[in-house]
Amino acid sequence: MLTHCYRMLGSVHEAEDLVQETMLRAWLAYDRYDADRASVRTWLYRIATNRCLTALRGRARRPLPSGLVGALEDPGAPMTLGSEVPWLEPFPDRGAPGAVFGAGAGAGTGDPAGVVAARGSLRLALIAAMQLLPPRQRAVLILRDVLAWPATEVAEALGTSTASVNSALQRARARLGEAGLTEDEVTEPPDHERRAVIDRYLRAFEDADLDALRTLLTEDVVLEMPPVLNWYVGPDAYVAFIARVFAMRGTDWRLRPTSANGQPALAAYVRAPGTDTHRLHTLQVFTTTPTAVSHTVVFQLPTVFTAFGLAEAWED
Repeated sequence: MLTHCYRMLGSVHEAEDLVQETMLRAWLAYDRYDADRASVRTWLYRIATNRCLTALRGRARRPLPSGLVGALEDPGAPMTLGSEVPWLEPFPDRGAPGAVFGAGAGAGTGDPAGVVAARGSLRLALIAAMQLLPPRQRAVLILRDVLAWPATEVAEALGTSTASVNSALQRARARLGEAGLTEDEVTEPPDHERRAVIDRYLRAFEDADLDALRTLLTEDVVLEMPPVLNWYVGPDAYVAFIARVFAMRGTDWRLRPTSANGQPALAAYVRAPGTDTHRLHTLQVFTTTPTAVSHTVVFQLPTVFTAFGLAEAWED
């Protein structure tokens, strides 16, 4: 249920709050639960979905920088903070065992957007694209294509008609298709291939080897870093920005592998000036091809660090 609320809200800590609220409401209403009408799981998901819809009422969507402003060409441009933006957050995989590649209804429909939703239902790019949908369309897409609910059950859960559900699903899939999701954004290469790419990236970054880093990037690689609005496309801009980071923060880094949204990630620690201590700097989440990195989202948000349980200082 936590992953369901996260797909709806785009925030781990908000999803945790909604799960607790769902369980409390279910406990208070349990005497009205009818086992002949629905399983306990279905009943709980109905409550959670409607609580999420209530929570989303009047709220701004949670974007990544690439969904909010245009890319910059100058890696040396002043850093612009989007401090008022409710940013999309990554999801720690320890909270979602086996949740990423579960097949849903869309997997068997032949509809491209439905297949995307079913195959990579926690991928960061897909969660970001879902933020473009109105909340009820988002709910219909998740219930139909991720959880594989029949349209009649979705209609009952949302208090609407089956025709309205089918219409909302069609519009949601069309909007996802317009979002331009690519194959590598919703599926991962085999584990050994992506592990090799990230291992090489880790070594190049810790060695401050910009040439080696350059060889690990696709020609259309994207680098973005909420809460900073600046984001860049292409290996030249990517490497130039990393060079700027090294110039600002130094080149003594330690990176620890982890994972988020079913994707490889690295927790990055940099040595604090005048000390021997490496302090937590960012969480970097990667999309990879079999041979290179195609998208990096670098998070520097305290809520993200807390959700992932990252230590403030490097521990050997």
